Amino acid sequence: MSEPSAVFGGETPSRPRGSLRTAVVWEVLKDALDQRAKAAGTDVLDVLDTGGGTGNFAVPVARLGHRVTVVDPSPNALFALERRAAEAGVAERVRGVQGDIHGLFDVVERGGFDAVLCHGVLEYVDDPADGIRNAVAALRPAGTLSLLAAGLGGAVLARALAGHFNEARQALTDPAGRWGEGDPVPRRFTAEQLTELVGEAGLAVRAVHGVRVFADLVPGGLVDTQPGALDALLKLEAAAAELPAFQSVAGQLHVLGEKRN
Repeated sequence: MSEPSAVFGGETPSRPRGSLRTAVVWEVLKDALDQRAKAAGTDVLDVLDTGGGTGNFAVPVARLGHRVTVVDPSPNALFALERRAAEAGVAERVRGVQGDIHGLFDVVERGGFDAVLCHGVLEYVDDPADGIRNAVAALRPAGTLSLLAAGLGGAVLARALAGHFNEARQALTDPAGRWGEGDPVPRRFTAEQLTELVGEAGLAVRAVHGVRVFADLVPGGLVDTQPGALDALLKLEAAAAELPAFQSVAGQLHVLGEKRN
C-alpha cells in the first residue's frame, strides 16, 4: 500500500484531522479500483456506495472517472450529496437513491456493479450477515467489496485511556462490543468476525487494514499545530494498518474482498 497523503481523492479535507480518518481506506480503495478496471479492460467502473450519505467516498470515486450510485435512507444526506457532486463537477457520474442495504434490490440492480462500498453500515443493521450477502449479490463476478466497520479493540482502548475502566471491560465482554447504554454504536467487530462474515458470503479476503489506530488517541492540538505532525502521523497510520497487532486496537477495520467467479 502506498503512503497516504493529506489530500483525499483530489479533495483537501476541511479539517486536517479528517484526512487521518480516510487516508488509509482511500489508498486501499483507489488501488483496488485501479486493479479492477485493468482486469475488466475498462476505464469506467460501476460502483455502488451503500450508506454513502453525503458522498465522502462517492464524490472522490467519481472524480476518478467512475459511475457511482449512492444508496442511503436519509433524504437530507442525498440532497447534500447532489450539491456536493455538482460543486465537484461530477454530477453526471453520481446518482443518489433512497433506500438501505436490507432492501437494496428494491432500488438497484442485482449483480450490476464492479465494486461495492459498505462503509459504516454493518454497525447499525439488524442482521450484518444479511447485509453482507446483499452487498455481495450486487457485485458482478470478480467484483470488489470494500467493507469498513467499527473495531472492538479501539473502543476498549479509548474508554480505558479516558479513565472509564468499567466501560472498557464492559465493551470487552459484551457480545456486541458496547460499553454501556449510552454507547451510540450498536455493534462492533473484531477482524476475525469481519473476515468470517466476508468469507461466508462468498468472497475471498484480499486484505485487512486497521484504520484510526492512533488518530483518535492523539491530542488534536498536537496534530494541528506541530509542523509536520499530520504527515508523520499519516505515515505511521499507513505503516501500522497492515499489522495484526495494531489492527486489534484500531478504531475501525477495513476488509477488502473479491467475489469468486
